[in-house]
Formats: sequence, C-alpha cells, structure tokens
Amino acid sequence: MSEAASRTARGGALRAFIAERPGAALAALLFGLIAIAALLAPLIALTNPFDLASLDVLDAELPPRWVQGSDPRFLLGTDAQGRDLLSAILYGTRISLIVGVLAVAIQAAIGVSLGLLAGYFGGRLDSVVSRAADIQLSLSTLMMAIIALALFRAGLGGESLSRYAVPLLVVVIGFAEWPYFARTARAATQVEAAKDYVRAARALGASDAGIVGRHILPNILSPLIVVATTQIAGAIMAEAALSFLGLGMPVTKPSLGTLIRSGYDLMFAGAWWITVIPGLVLIGLLVSVNVLGDALRDALDPRLGPD
Repeated sequence: MSEAASRTARGGALRAFIAERPGAALAALLFGLIAIAALLAPLIALTNPFDLASLDVLDAELPPRWVQGSDPRFLLGTDAQGRDLLSAILYGTRISLIVGVLAVAIQAAIGVSLGLLAGYFGGRLDSVVSRAADIQLSLSTLMMAIIALALFRAGLGGESLSRYAVPLLVVVIGFAEWPYFARTARAATQVEAAKDYVRAARALGASDAGIVGRHILPNILSPLIVVATTQIAGAIMAEAALSFLGLGMPVTKPSLGTLIRSGYDLMFAGAWWITVIPGLVLIGLLVSVNVLGDALRDALDPRLGPD
C-alpha cells in the first residue's frame, strides 16, 4: 500500500470513529485541550503560582471577571493567597497529570511483569501472585496511602513531605494499585500461552523470555491499554483526594485537589470560585479520561460494538 493510500485509510478510519463515537471524540478533544494547556503552563500562565514572592495578599479572594468586584487582571479570580486562579489551575492540572501518568507507569511495570510470569508459568508462582493481588485489592487504596504518607510525615516532618510530595504520591499510588494490571495481564497471558503459535515457538527452541517478550506481550497490549486509561483517572482522583485531606501537594504548590481544599472553607462565605472552578476542571479531566477508556475498550474488543 502506498503512503498516500495509507494516509487515506487512516483518515477514513478516524472519520468513522468520530461518526460512530461522537462522545469519545469530544472527550478526546477536551482531554487534549486540558493536557496541552497544563503542559504549556509555564508559557501561557500569567503568573507563577508557586512563586510566593510574587503574591499580594491584597489580591486575595477576588471574584472572576464576570462577577461584580473583580479585577480585570484575573480572569477566574484569585484564591485565598492572592494567586491568579487560572494560573494555579494550569500548574495544578500539570501536577495532577504528572502524578497520574507516572503512578500508572509504576503500576504497569509491577503488575504486567507479575501477571506475565504468573500467567505463563502458573503453578506456585501463579498462586503467590494471585493471593498477593487479592490481599492488596482487599485493602483500601486511599487508606493505604493515608497511612503511608502520615507515617512519612511523622518520621521526617511536614517540610520533607512538602518537598518530596510528587515522588511520594507517585510511589504510594503506584504501589497501591498494581493488581489491576496483574490480573488483566495474567488472564490474557493464560489465553495466549495456550495458542498454537506459542507451542510452535517453544518447539522451535525459543526461550521462555523470548516467547513472553516477543510473542505474548505484544498480543496482550490492547486490554492493558484500556486498563491504563482507567487507572490514570483513578490515580488523578486519588491524588486529588489525598491533597484535599492535606496529605498530598502542599498549599505552596497546589494541585487541583489542594485548590479545592483551600477554597472549601471559604465557599459558604461567598468565595465559591476557589473550589467550584478547579472542581469543574477535575470533573472534566476525569470524565474525558473515562470516556476515552470506554471507547478504547469498544474499539479494541471486536465483540463490542459502538454505543
């Protein structure tokens, strides 16, 4: 097939996907806009909300531009520290996305590796991995994260927690939810390991590592991609919940959860925008990721048709 024909085929497939799943196309557009704006935050944000020296307490709790009493400098108003809320949301969304993606990368690295080994070799290894996953899933991810972060704060102090908040959140959330990848990889590996091409590769003298890495893993990527999208949404939500509880990102470097928490006590005093606007951004981010995950599941599973 020529390059022009290949481009035409891809374009036709994309148009068919948009026509069959307009909700997924809208979700992809929304997620793309949010992600691009967050990644380009240092370039498009009016101020650096992490620079405490640039904040003016006299600018605190100013309403959005369309509300009486606003300041034209601040489109979405300011928070209790005088930050430009639009800039804070851009930087906060960037942190939430970084934590979500890196945490899922850790989950995938642990879960897929264990799932491949358990599904391919079976036996006692399969039993150990399965029981470990069952125990892990029986525990609340949020509770485990709260305990781990609380112990870290008690041992090293709140200043260390603030300094290493991002890597700590990534590690805690990553280690807490690897069983989802492990279970998916184990089940898919068991199906693939029983197929003729695996038996043929084994008969030709291929090593176990070569069979798993070159043959089985590429053929189980589809369900793993679907799991990854849903887990990113879960990791973002977990980070927001921990930050809301005061165990995640500090007030000096707010994520979406921290912004929602910082304005919660002020919402009934009239400063609703500090909580509501970041909350709407968080909802839009989570909904778009989940809708994309559902669309990927339908597209990658031939037994499922479009909604």
